[in-house]
Amino acid sequence: MVWQGRGHNGRPYADHQNLPTVLRCHVAAFEAIGGVPREILYDRMKTAVIGEGETEGIVYNRALVDLARHYGFHPRACRPYRAKTKGKVERPFRYIREDFFLARSFRNLDDLNAQLRHWLDSVANPRTHATTLRVVNEAFAEERPHLRPLPLAAFRSVLKLERRISREGMVSVGGNAYSVPDATGSRMVEVHSLADEVRIFENGTLIAVHPVLEGRRQRHIHPDHRRSMACQRSLPPSTDSSVVLQGAGDRVSHRSLAFYDAVGKAMARENRP
Repeated sequence: MVWQGRGHNGRPYADHQNLPTVLRCHVAAFEAIGGVPREILYDRMKTAVIGEGETEGIVYNRALVDLARHYGFHPRACRPYRAKTKGKVERPFRYIREDFFLARSFRNLDDLNAQLRHWLDSVANPRTHATTLRVVNEAFAEERPHLRPLPLAAFRSVLKLERRISREGMVSVGGNAYSVPDATGSRMVEVHSLADEVRIFENGTLIAVHPVLEGRRQRHIHPDHRRSMACQRSLPPSTDSSVVLQGAGDRVSHRSLAFYDAVGKAMARENRP
């Protein structure tokens, strides 16, 4: 999130722009700056704007409307075919792309965000803005008192979905897969997708809770959802050298080579003429 006209950059970076990620990044940005702006300007991305009619005007995503009501800000979309307003949204990200991302490497998303925080604190926000000719942090400090206070209650908007359980006992949400218990009898479940977690219900009963995964094509399997994993955890410490085979239920004894050598010699003596 960029503070319009002042160049103050919020955090964090995310590698996906699906609805849960967008909502979660709003919450993180509000907490990072310690308040809520009165208005937020959006590019016409589908997670913000879902349509526009001659009579009703711009139609915003219902989840974004819920977020705006909870935090008390007004969403405003860029006007179509107006490069001036669209440029206001895109220009700060060109600066971030060219000044931060170029000639850098990252081990993972956590490392990227750690480097981004350091860059914001040491380079981007202490700099003198090219347009306003003011130090970004100083200009933002003057406007911070005008932010709306953060609400006391956490944002808990819910997107309800119906999903089919796969043969592997997984449910697909937002391009990622989340496990359900092996004992789940239904093939269809109801999913409540929140900003920070995924809840799965079977016939109205909560059967699974997962943290929202970043990105796509990832899997989150809760250990309690798989019988073999649960059985392994419930077994008492072994007093012998047996090994439990996952999914087989058989116990295989391990003996030293000396034991088998002795057995072989005994059998050889018995078979002598």
